[in-house]
Amino acid sequence: MVDREKIEILTRGGVYLVKLNPTKKSEVGKIRPSVILTSQTILNVNPPTIFICPLSKKSFPAFHQLHVELDRRDNLKVKSFALVDHCRAVSIDRFIFPRIAQLTMVEMDIILHRLQIMLE
Repeated sequence: MVDREKIEILTRGGVYLVKLNPTKKSEVGKIRPSVILTSQTILNVNPPTIFICPLSKKSFPAFHQLHVELDRRDNLKVKSFALVDHCRAVSIDRFIFPRIAQLTMVEMDIILHRLQIMLE
């Protein structure tokens, strides 16, 4: 279990490595960068689960309306794609610290808009 006293403050739009295994069928797995979608208000009270959007180096044309291209920055070393169709809640115990990158508000708005499209 993660010692909540020793971890950094999580930030909405922050990109962290997350251990996504074990998986079922076509879920994305392994340790991969993921962006936090949970609101900052909720993050400030240290919730046990966090809503994330996993990132991948690959995307497919069929998913261009759901995947969001992200340029490399900070410790996110390659161009990546936010896989909106794979968003999910995960335990805080799956996170690897420290944060590796931070998305812009514009990028977050695009991801959230595409998530809304998926849910409608």
